[in-house]
Amino acid sequence: MVSQQKRQIEIVLAEKNPLLQQSLVKLFSEDDRFCLLAVAADGERFLAAVERLAFDVGVIGWEMPYLDGRGVLQALRNRPEAPRIIVYTGSQNPDVPRQAMALGAAGFCSKNDPPSQLMETILAVAGGRMVFPFIDVARLAADPFAGLTPREREMLSALAGGLTNQQMAGQLDISLNTVKFHLKNLYDKLGVSNRAQAVAFYLKGREGH
Repeated sequence: MVSQQKRQIEIVLAEKNPLLQQSLVKLFSEDDRFCLLAVAADGERFLAAVERLAFDVGVIGWEMPYLDGRGVLQALRNRPEAPRIIVYTGSQNPDVPRQAMALGAAGFCSKNDPPSQLMETILAVAGGRMVFPFIDVARLAADPFAGLTPREREMLSALAGGLTNQQMAGQLDISLNTVKFHLKNLYDKLGVSNRAQAVAFYLKGREGH
């Protein structure tokens, strides 16, 4: 009796670094467990590939031009039949795995890990598992602001104090554009879309303490 050959895991890759992109293409081409269907240089092109291709696993960066990993995950969140997503990043932000998990990613792998770790993560995720480094979920549940950087906590406190963007820029000695950048990240992490909702979240979190 001839054994049935296992179906290859179909992958689409989003990676902004051309050299790493080439290395990963070579890696996948040499491993017959995987079939790399497409390569994108940014999040927008990755979403375009999702529109035209059916595949098992997407491997995406976190910091990408045009649309970052957070934006990709948000776009796919309520999409039926969306591929399972692994965030593959060299970001030094220790909160990225938690953010990726909260946004619906199925796995996380650091670029500091050996390539074999990425392969194992893809196999596990394709098999229906979630793969993340240890995240203290109890601590996160106890502190709704656990994922915020010190600067983002400052911004949230300033918002609650009624400061305008201009006033925050002056108080924190940063530019107006930097204020807007931090606020966007803050809103994304809290899952809110404006300052009124952020302040409401802040007040609710303080009540819980």
